[in-house]
Amino acid sequence: MRLTKHHGLENDFLVLLDAAGDQPVEPELAQRICDRHTGVGADGLIRATRLQVSPDEADSQLPDAVMELYNADGSRAEMSGNGIRCLAQALVLDEWVADKPDEPAVATILTDAGRRIVSLRETVDARTHRFAVDMGPVRFDGEAASWVDGPVTRAAWADMGNPHLVLQLDLERSDEADLELLGEKANMLTPQGANVHVLLAGAVPDTIIIRSFERGVGLTQACGTGACASAAIAQRWGLVGDTVEVRMPGGNADVRLGPTIELTGPAVLIAAVDYPVPG
Repeated sequence: MRLTKHHGLENDFLVLLDAAGDQPVEPELAQRICDRHTGVGADGLIRATRLQVSPDEADSQLPDAVMELYNADGSRAEMSGNGIRCLAQALVLDEWVADKPDEPAVATILTDAGRRIVSLRETVDARTHRFAVDMGPVRFDGEAASWVDGPVTRAAWADMGNPHLVLQLDLERSDEADLELLGEKANMLTPQGANVHVLLAGAVPDTIIIRSFERGVGLTQACGTGACASAAIAQRWGLVGDTVEVRMPGGNADVRLGPTIELTGPAVLIAAVDYPVPG
């Protein structure tokens, strides 16, 4: 199995481009490959296939790729803002999608959360590209008053095709927040699980600082859908405007809020990997 490994703000993914559709991924295989001690190691595994249709059904509206996303524990996830940029980079480098004269490469990717459009904004070098992703609309699922306690001053739910719980912290007590404990508690209490983020307003206008616990993975260096959900909730709380810089341990992403949310950030190629699978 030929894989490529990428990271988006240190949120790392293995990508399998399966144009022929003959390399299915089972949860157990994804878990083995993503294991950081006995496998290759990653926060998730992405398999890309082409939508299989008859010749008379083919048209320009077909997506360039269908994205299957597996968390490190083998569970399926609907969407990843960092992961889809990594997939887009793999598609560009493999020439599934290509630059057009005077136009950047654009990939339409069908995810479990719906169709997403990814645009190449900049080729930084041979290993690094910046992409903008139309992440679709956010759905606000209400305040979460039961989570307000100790250093948590406000809490709310939002959905970016996957569920998010955002917890604003008291700056003076932020060190008291145990994100891993909060994440495990939320995933125990929420039937479908949830991505959990602790948030601080940045010292610079229109910036927020978040740390993330992703369901099926645990603590991660960055979360793309979480950056979008956190920025949208921060705007509802009056902390930011329409354009937000989201600062995470792995780096910064830019979020533009509107009828749909645009996420812009890097994707970096790490390596190509040949992974033996039982025949």
